[in-house]
Amino acid sequence: MQGGRLEYHELQRAGQPGIWRPILGVLLAVGAFIGVTAAWLVPFSAYLFIQGYTADEALNTLAGVSDPTPVTLAYLNVSLASLIPAVWLLGWALHGLKPGWLSSIRPRIRWGYFCACLLVSMVALVATVLVSLVLPDQQGTGPEVSGQLNDFTRQTRDFLVIVVFLTPLQAAGEEYFFRGYLTQAFGGFFSHFSETAAKILAVVVPSILFALAHGVGQSVPIFFDRLAFGLVAGTLVILTGGLEAGIAMHVLNNLLAFGLALAYGDIASSLSPSGGTWWSIPVTLTQSLVYLGLAVLVARRMGLSTTADPAVLAASRGPVYRVPSARA
Repeated sequence: MQGGRLEYHELQRAGQPGIWRPILGVLLAVGAFIGVTAAWLVPFSAYLFIQGYTADEALNTLAGVSDPTPVTLAYLNVSLASLIPAVWLLGWALHGLKPGWLSSIRPRIRWGYFCACLLVSMVALVATVLVSLVLPDQQGTGPEVSGQLNDFTRQTRDFLVIVVFLTPLQAAGEEYFFRGYLTQAFGGFFSHFSETAAKILAVVVPSILFALAHGVGQSVPIFFDRLAFGLVAGTLVILTGGLEAGIAMHVLNNLLAFGLALAYGDIASSLSPSGGTWWSIPVTLTQSLVYLGLAVLVARRMGLSTTADPAVLAASRGPVYRVPSARA
């Protein structure tokens, strides 16, 4: 807490009182993660039944990340995108805070900063490519690509439509869940004991859960790659006061990975990369650190506030008042 004002990871402290609420909230959030995935099985399975699939074939198709179809990717994206309204509802029902406080301390998405972060993420990507060119092959960490352009088929078209329209929502859903609600829950809980511990654990714990959520059997280099992404995105949430930087980097990474897979490889290698090499670590660190530095620099140049007045949050259970010192 800075001079009585709250940082992003502390915002739940201005909601309904009770140290038990973040604990219950994490359990409910995990339940929501499982619940939305299960709920979307019904309409997607029904669609496949209409197409002539049996029950077993439908379930295998929807769960088949090793051999995905456009329906598989659509199901995955829609399920993860549904985490956004799920955590909005959880924040309102359990903590008494309106959905905007999960986006940033404004409380809303600061679109100017988000667009700036998209540009910054491209700069970080260029730096990553330059470093990767002077290192040994890093195949296995990302999509496996060949030197030959794939044929543009009907399935390619279907994948492309899903990637363009649903993948950004999927990336945002993961950010709202891990860097949004879980960051505020762990930060809110541990801030009762130590402000320093709260800040560290609010970043580290969701990052570990984020990496584990991508598959328990993944190799160590791939796990590190995802952990590093989570740590950078979580740090940016606190340093900039919102989810914009993490969402921008996540969206660009996913669009690039799926785009390369469609053009030169296959979607399966993007959804479940295998193997991995330790030479990918310098590449990962380059992108992460360059993006972290530039995103924070842009936020400072734009004069973004990183804290909110607790009274403003409390009032947001009625009208949402603007924070006078915060600029978008």
